[in-house]
Amino acid sequence: MDESSEISGLLRRAAEGDVQAIDALFARYETRLKRMVRLRMNRTLSARVDVSDVLQDAYVVVAKSLAEYLRNPSLPFFLWLRHITGQKLIEIHRRHLGAQARDAGRDVLLGGAAGPEATSENLAAQLIGRLSSPSSAAQKAELRARVQAALDGLDPIDREILSLRHFEQLSNVETAALLGLAVPSASSRYVRALKRLKSALKGVAGLFDSS
Repeated sequence: MDESSEISGLLRRAAEGDVQAIDALFARYETRLKRMVRLRMNRTLSARVDVSDVLQDAYVVVAKSLAEYLRNPSLPFFLWLRHITGQKLIEIHRRHLGAQARDAGRDVLLGGAAGPEATSENLAAQLIGRLSSPSSAAQKAELRARVQAALDGLDPIDREILSLRHFEQLSNVETAALLGLAVPSASSRYVRALKRLKSALKGVAGLFDSS
């Protein structure tokens, strides 16, 4: 049985109220959802809230809303899961940060991509975390500032495309659907944005080795 057939089977069972099928569906995408939350959670908040807490809140909503979703699916199933998880992450930001939430990161509401913005700070941390060569604290701080400046120099939509494609590892089709772009446009913008970022950070060995 291929993956799409297995997912279809689980969705049919879930529509009939099979709780084990709902659990299996959520578990299948748990790693991808955790990746999204880690990338988009405010760094101050990450010291107070565990990623698993966000997913647990999202699961409650998914279990309650799945039957309604299946009657009229407006997004592919994973993107719907991601949408709900992003909404819960926004709520948690507001609950814990209050008025600071506005300054902690803008909410992204482009197409179906509801969730906190992936900030340059978080993206820079992800990139620098891939470096294996030792360096001093001062060198790391200097590199972090350089990476953040390069990311800030990108158009916001291009930075979001990089977040989705390069960091969350979504497909081009998924990215286009989330941002409300044509598939060819999403692809060309991703290639252009990644090329520009690599050019700005030329000479930093190992930064894009896994891209």
